[in-house]
Amino acid sequence: MASETWLFAAAEEAAPVAAKAAPPASPGMGAVSPGGGRRGGRGRAGADGQTPEAAAAPGGVAAGSAQGAGAGRGPGGAGVAQSAGAGAAKGGAGGGAARGGGRGGRGGNTVQPVEVVKLTRVDLIDSINIVGSITANESSTVRPEISGVVREIFFNEGQAVRKGDVILRLDDSELRAQYNQAVSAFDLAKLSRDRTELLLKASTASQSELDKSQADYASAKANLDLLTVRLARTEIKAPFDGVMNSRTLSPGDFITAQTIISTIDDLSRLKIDFQVSEQYQDKVKVGNPFTIRVSAGANPLLAKGEVYFVSSTIDRNSRSVQVKGLIAPGTQPIRPGMFANIELVLEVRKGALTVPEGAILSTTAGVQVVSVVNRDGQSLAQFVDVKVGLRARGLVEINSVREGELVEGQSIVGSGVGGLQLFNGGRLEPRPLNSAFKTGN
Repeated sequence: MASETWLFAAAEEAAPVAAKAAPPASPGMGAVSPGGGRRGGRGRAGADGQTPEAAAAPGGVAAGSAQGAGAGRGPGGAGVAQSAGAGAAKGGAGGGAARGGGRGGRGGNTVQPVEVVKLTRVDLIDSINIVGSITANESSTVRPEISGVVREIFFNEGQAVRKGDVILRLDDSELRAQYNQAVSAFDLAKLSRDRTELLLKASTASQSELDKSQADYASAKANLDLLTVRLARTEIKAPFDGVMNSRTLSPGDFITAQTIISTIDDLSRLKIDFQVSEQYQDKVKVGNPFTIRVSAGANPLLAKGEVYFVSSTIDRNSRSVQVKGLIAPGTQPIRPGMFANIELVLEVRKGALTVPEGAILSTTAGVQVVSVVNRDGQSLAQFVDVKVGLRARGLVEINSVREGELVEGQSIVGSGVGGLQLFNGGRLEPRPLNSAFKTGN
């Protein structure tokens, strides 16, 4: 205070000299205050009723005391700057040593136009987009179990068959002869066993003879069962209901157990097979819904489904987990083998408090939004610390750090917060959000 009193007295003594030495000059802009920011408004040179002649021309010296109020530019609140004493001024601007009054900001009379939105509660969906392949419900490669010559083929390519239908028969003449031989041997063994049992009861046969006849009977029966199975294998049957695909053989071909007759697909419902990165493996669960999009032909094909299998292990090469899903039945001409884009829903957050992404302000102090509050009929800015959650379709879930600061329906600056000159308590001119920035539809 002592230094300020001395500067004030020195200014009064030097004022007449400065008035004679310097021509009149118009008022100029104020000085830069140490408080951080540029003094807003225009200051008036003079000292305690002195005339503006006290202002100095470029390069001159002005004596007097000047008191001007202004606000610095910056993120803080409005401040008041006070100057007193003699100082240099350019362009005829008066003023002297300036002391900033608080953190700088825009002038108190400046109103910042902003676009605002209302805080709303919506169901946010956390999803990922991946790719996969369509597969049949069941698919089997049909091969014979024994070698032989193809006698008859009972299916056409592309034909629908039922489970148990005979689709191919091998030549069984040799096996049938062996079967008939085995039947005769079995009948003889059975008759011999029965006779020996009767003789043993009459004490005309020994126990060893009975044991031998029983062993012969068991051996004949086993041989007959074996030939029965081999004879049945000359007929290849459909393992399930499905559609037969192309065949690579004809009647008269000799085939072995490695020969592919055809493939059969069960198209009663379709599945999809895909891989999910290990970073999402804790969110992928049986029952998660998904939507597939198949770009086939002029119009994309869409279908919905849900996950029915999640592998318990992570593939060490791809660092991903195998997932399979069932596609809901429909009339869409989707076929096995098609490539599909998948949107897999990982989580649904019910009733989340959301704002557009453009309303989020990230600073070194944390994440904030700018709330619009009404005080004394004016719209003022209030910075609110928030925690962000899910992000989906241009919307961000937020929760206030301090409970009760944000409620549904509250007005928030909806876009451009990083490029606007906003500060706590600053006056705002709310406007509806531009339709180009509306999200969540």
